[in-house]
Amino acid sequence: MTAKKLEEICNKISLISPYIRFVGIINTNGELLAYKRREHMTPLLDSTATKNQFAHIAIKTDMEAKFDKSLGEVQFVWEERKKVQTISFAVGKHRVWVSIDKKVIRSEMLRIIDSCLPIVKNYS
Repeated sequence: MTAKKLEEICNKISLISPYIRFVGIINTNGELLAYKRREHMTPLLDSTATKNQFAHIAIKTDMEAKFDKSLGEVQFVWEERKKVQTISFAVGKHRVWVSIDKKVIRSEMLRIIDSCLPIVKNYS
């Protein structure tokens, strides 16, 4: 996938909700290929922790693929933490990782997920 298309995905998803903090696309090696961060947003992770998070996503994606034949491919993963919520989607071999403000109510999270799915499917 071209860098332009990866940037398009980040931009389109970032416009879905003002509660989206960050959208990034991570490859199978845990490298950040493209991203969009909400303006004036301070990251919750430092650079080392960010690299570790992306490596974790790559490893987890590889592990999940081992169950695709039996369970079907992962559509999305929603993770809720004390300070932030994240969702991730597969786009080909890449993973789109989205962080969202913690204060968002569940119905808004579902709206964000439902709005992201057609975007990622369009690029898959």
